[in-house]
Amino acid sequence: MAKETEKKGIGWFKNVRSNQTSIEQDNIEEQTTATEFVEEEVMNTKEGSDETTSNRHNDLFSKENQDKVSLDLIVSLENMLKDRQLMQYKNNGLEEQLHTANENISRFKQELVKKDQLLQEKNNEIHALENNLTHKQMNYDQLLEDYNEYQNTSNIEYEKISTQLETETSKYKKLQEESKNAQYQSMLQINELEERVRNLEIENQKYADQNQKVLDEKAELMQTINDFTERMSFSFTKSTNPSTSESE
Repeated sequence: MAKETEKKGIGWFKNVRSNQTSIEQDNIEEQTTATEFVEEEVMNTKEGSDETTSNRHNDLFSKENQDKVSLDLIVSLENMLKDRQLMQYKNNGLEEQLHTANENISRFKQELVKKDQLLQEKNNEIHALENNLTHKQMNYDQLLEDYNEYQNTSNIEYEKISTQLETETSKYKKLQEESKNAQYQSMLQINELEERVRNLEIENQKYADQNQKVLDEKAELMQTINDFTERMSFSFTKSTNPSTSESE
């Protein structure tokens, strides 16, 4: 993210520099065009003035009916006048061109001052953006460092938790296996106890039957004894009664 922001800032800075270069090239083209226009106007004025002066000289200095000395003098004078007029036109054209150039220079200086101010403002903006970008880059680096530290800590904690989980899983499997063994042993013991209980119940039933048989035999014996005692008592009573009667 910081690299994209830096690329955007650099791209914007390049656009500003290219725009400033384009403006300077436009100003140079405008100055060149103005100079060419002034030179063209001077040449047009010079050509018109030359034609007017030539016509006037032709009217004033006619070469017809002149001797050789006068003709040479007229020619020399015409040449001097033409040279003077040419110099004057050149001076006038140069003065106008110089005046126009000075005006253009003044205008260009004003524009240059404005552009320098604009460039300074843009440079200040660029400097502020660079500071902001640097601050954001520092924040990003700090966040990246914190994230890496957090990731390392998380990895260490994850390894600890994974190791502890494996240990607890092993313990759980061992306890589960022990529980299964204990349940199996308990089931065997329960089955053994149930078998013993059934055997004891069978033995108890056998003993109960034997006891009941003994009780029945005892009751039968007691009944026999009682019957015998009762018969003996009856016989004794019967034998006693005749003896009593005889004594009376």
